[in-house]
Amino acid sequence: MQDHYPAQVISASPYRLQVVSQFLPDATDQSPSYPTDSKKSGTESRDKRSALVVDDVADVTDMLSIFLTHAGYRVVTASSAPAALEAARQRQFDVVISDIGMPEMNGYQLASALRSLPGYKTVPMVAVTGYSMFDDNQQSMSAGFNAHLTKPIDPEALLSLIEQL
Repeated sequence: MQDHYPAQVISASPYRLQVVSQFLPDATDQSPSYPTDSKKSGTESRDKRSALVVDDVADVTDMLSIFLTHAGYRVVTASSAPAALEAARQRQFDVVISDIGMPEMNGYQLASALRSLPGYKTVPMVAVTGYSMFDDNQQSMSAGFNAHLTKPIDPEALLSLIEQL
């Protein structure tokens, strides 16, 4: 059975993304096991890019998941860095979008750990964070992120950035 989200308005400064359907399918895959074999049926499965979205705030992962799903990505969410590492060990993602300020293990530590995993040296990683001090951008780059965006996020700018990476 498929879960549904009620219709909602998702806003991000300076643009507003309005979701107009009454129900949206649950776009997240939060199951503990991730397929590792490359056998997929249909061209859509092979052509669809995958994204890992990591944030300890469920509203943020939900908003990014919905947006990226509508942009054509298969999205897996993780509510912590350790959960994201486990997902990345089980499955190769085309892009990783992560918060910085998380309990247990922050986004800088996550980025560094991901870069050490096989297949993740060149995967585009975007920090999506509330951290906006003068050196936060450089700290993100030093940890292994390719880009640093400050919340609130403009979804169209995020998608454009991901496509450029």
